[in-house]
Amino acid sequence: MIVVDDIHKHFGGFHAVDGASLSIQPGSITGLIGPNGAGKTTLFNVIAGVLKPTSGRVTMNGEDITGLPPHTLFHKGLLRTFQIAHEFSSMTCRENLMMVPGNQSGETLWNTWFGRKRIADEERALRAKADEVLEFLTVEHLADHKAGQISGGQKKLLELGRTMMVDAKIVFLDEVGAGVNRTLLNTIGDAILRLNQERNYTFVVIEHDMDFIGKICDPVICMAEGKVLAEGTLAEIKANEQVIEAYLGTGLKNKEQVGA
Repeated sequence: MIVVDDIHKHFGGFHAVDGASLSIQPGSITGLIGPNGAGKTTLFNVIAGVLKPTSGRVTMNGEDITGLPPHTLFHKGLLRTFQIAHEFSSMTCRENLMMVPGNQSGETLWNTWFGRKRIADEERALRAKADEVLEFLTVEHLADHKAGQISGGQKKLLELGRTMMVDAKIVFLDEVGAGVNRTLLNTIGDAILRLNQERNYTFVVIEHDMDFIGKICDPVICMAEGKVLAEGTLAEIKANEQVIEAYLGTGLKNKEQVGA
């Protein structure tokens, strides 16, 4: 579904991504792991159009999408979330979800005068969709809560809910577990699995929690120093000497610590 071919991203003399190549299969949940500074988030930003690569190519279903802006990729079904949730804090959780779909009739001045029925019909449909999403994520009780007042884990669920408000095909989740308690993280993991199994979402997940990666991801790709080191099951990755060196720099004797 996604092919990343020899991507480089330089910031002056610093090579954040240094010749990374990988592919994402449709219908998969791929884990992307690696030590801090490995280039994982930068690679996400290049794929999602937040950054333009210095060189290299990204394709989606055979189409060259290299350097396309995020809003164009959004309409192609490629979405991403961020390490820190980006909510409209003064709006309710339901309203945050209703904001997501583009080209709404109420966005034009003409329709606010002459298309009020169309706007009202759209808003009813969006409200029903948002309530369905909140129920799917088991947070329907938060529908009328201000998004700025809910917990960090609930905000991560809300970000996942945003991807459900449009026809998402592939979703890049950046450290979905950061700052999230174990109970909510399990809820997020269950929602990702359901979206994958019931709605055929494809996911790529950056995460440092190896238990979470092991629960939902196959395959797992490990990056270090801007390059892809290894790909396989989590067990295979944990047993890989290059991966162990990248995380610890101490060799096989401490391999059990990878992912600790």
